[in-house]
Amino acid sequence: MLDTVPPASRARARADRCARFGGLAAGALLSLYMIDAPGELGSGVLAAIPGFGLCAMAGVLLGEHITARPRGTVRTAGLAPRRIRDYVPPRLTALLLIEASLLIALLVTATAIGSPDDMGRAGRALTMTCSGVTESSGPWPGFFYARPTFISLAIGTGACGYALRHITRRPGDEQERRKRAEAITAAWGLLVSAPLAGTAWFAAGSLRGLDCDGTLGSVAAWILLPVCLVSLGTAIWCLFTVLAPKAAQR
Repeated sequence: MLDTVPPASRARARADRCARFGGLAAGALLSLYMIDAPGELGSGVLAAIPGFGLCAMAGVLLGEHITARPRGTVRTAGLAPRRIRDYVPPRLTALLLIEASLLIALLVTATAIGSPDDMGRAGRALTMTCSGVTESSGPWPGFFYARPTFISLAIGTGACGYALRHITRRPGDEQERRKRAEAITAAWGLLVSAPLAGTAWFAAGSLRGLDCDGTLGSVAAWILLPVCLVSLGTAIWCLFTVLAPKAAQR
């Protein structure tokens, strides 16, 4: 069968693919550096998660900007304005919005009830007192760990909004806009689902390490574990979508 794809389209696809893989490779290297870098306890591991997500999003954004705009015959367009919600994947977007709300709520709650650890690091431990006995468990995802997550989420959300607006307004066919919007949404999803999985896992571990929290703490821990599993599966799917968008669509 003859290849009917124009050379210009193949070149744009290669450039976009290289940019995405380059962002993921840079994120992997940055994550390894952060994990091995000397610093506060656990801060490197926590910073590596949003760092990888930001690099993945940067690769998708780079692919969006370096690909040449399609040229061809002049086409007519409808008068109805294009809207971002018409191009993002509805089910994945709804799931990510729910997970983003859970992540923010969990981090805010963990910051509010967190306690300093034995070295005075704010929000790194969960301390409770019952029957005259004080217990402390950690690492707890309080302010010490929540701060870099909030910063990366704010940066990534702004970049995602800018990219989706640019994709919606750029020339091209509808299918191309939807594919690029899906890639941007999946890249942003890495910034949401991966930190949520880590936060839920560490919070559940700290709650299970205390006896003073009673039944409420045990129930909360068992609720957080499914949240961790679902968000981890979402992160894997988002990564798969960035790496192989055609296979993800199938």
